[in-house]
Amino acid sequence: MSHVVILGAGLGGVIMAYEMRDRLGPDDRLTVVNKGARYCFVPSNPWVAVGWREAKDICVDLAGVFETRGIELRPEGARRVHPERNAVELNDGEFLPYDYLVIATGPELAFDEVPGLGPAGHTQSICEIDHALAAGRAVKALMASPGPVVVGAAAGASCYGPAYEFAFVLDAALRKAKLRDRVPMTFVTPEPYIGHLGLDGVGDTRGMLESALRNRHIKWLTNSVITGVEAGRMAVQEFTEDGTPKATHDLVFALSMILPAFRGVAAVRGIEGLVNPRGFVLVDSHQRNAAFPNVFAIGVCVAIPPVGQTAIAVGVPKTGFMIESMARAAAANIEALLAGKAPRAEPTLNAVCLADFGDDGIAFVAEPQIPPRNVNWAARGAWVHAAKVGFESYFLHKVRAGEAETFYEKLMLDLVGIHKLKESGTTPAD
Repeated sequence: MSHVVILGAGLGGVIMAYEMRDRLGPDDRLTVVNKGARYCFVPSNPWVAVGWREAKDICVDLAGVFETRGIELRPEGARRVHPERNAVELNDGEFLPYDYLVIATGPELAFDEVPGLGPAGHTQSICEIDHALAAGRAVKALMASPGPVVVGAAAGASCYGPAYEFAFVLDAALRKAKLRDRVPMTFVTPEPYIGHLGLDGVGDTRGMLESALRNRHIKWLTNSVITGVEAGRMAVQEFTEDGTPKATHDLVFALSMILPAFRGVAAVRGIEGLVNPRGFVLVDSHQRNAAFPNVFAIGVCVAIPPVGQTAIAVGVPKTGFMIESMARAAAANIEALLAGKAPRAEPTLNAVCLADFGDDGIAFVAEPQIPPRNVNWAARGAWVHAAKVGFESYFLHKVRAGEAETFYEKLMLDLVGIHKLKESGTTPAD
């Protein structure tokens, strides 16, 4: 009997658990360690922040689903990973041994790297459901007393889509309330250009997003660093493309939502050989760590180098489909190792994304996510909003049903030629 432990129950951890359960034998043990027993669909957080969703609409209690699937849930959370002794130290002091560990923690939010940033400071966040609910209260206050809004991301951030989505969704909500004319909006980002997204753009995301901002009267600052935030006031340093200081800005706001930079969680940060200096887990093409070969990692916690040089630090996003492909590969490779075979599965790391603007949006496909690409496509239209609503419903159905991938999803992906594993990785291991 083997014991596989998954650390984290976000998008990656939950899908990893279902993938792994399908591949383990009836006598093998599968445990998920998470702080709490709730999964929430993070892509819906912009809608929560403007009152279009409630927490109950997008959150799932995992205890019952996991029990049905034969997955043990440890909601105490992890204090520290001890890879040298093949154990996870839980927050209650217990040591949980494992044969294989999959790290799927997501990131720690580095609000402290900018004075005054974050829910404990003077800006809002939509990174977690509780943050989105707090942002929702701030949006209600804005509706009652309109004023300037600043939205964007801090230097070193690696997730830009939600910032754009929040800006556009808030714009739509304000227009619906007939208050948009009383709310000047500015978008602040370290990206070298609008629509870079940490990916050097996908298709014409630059033109599409610049057009969308311009049409909605949202000003923007690129190559910019937020140096500090006080109540109702933000200091921003803007740079040229070669990194030369260009201008300083003192932005006044009634509401601000800024995505922070990410770093690895405390449970793994500083473990030599396991993580990089930022605390992200080092893995090979099989999602496996070289120093500790029985440790795998998937999702936002994985170390991926930035796409080219930029004046300001711009991280690489790990999008949902990309994370699901990591989970598929990691599960297949652990299955191979348990059978005494070599790991061969490699994720395609493709990106299939829907960015909602409230009444329309942008969809893009990047195969692979990191350029150069075989497919580099983006399109805009009202259908994107409808598609994202449908995807929200579908993905939550998967989580509630305990399925990593339905027959219909596989059929659709096969029809359009989008796959989670590289062809070389689909061949059974020797």
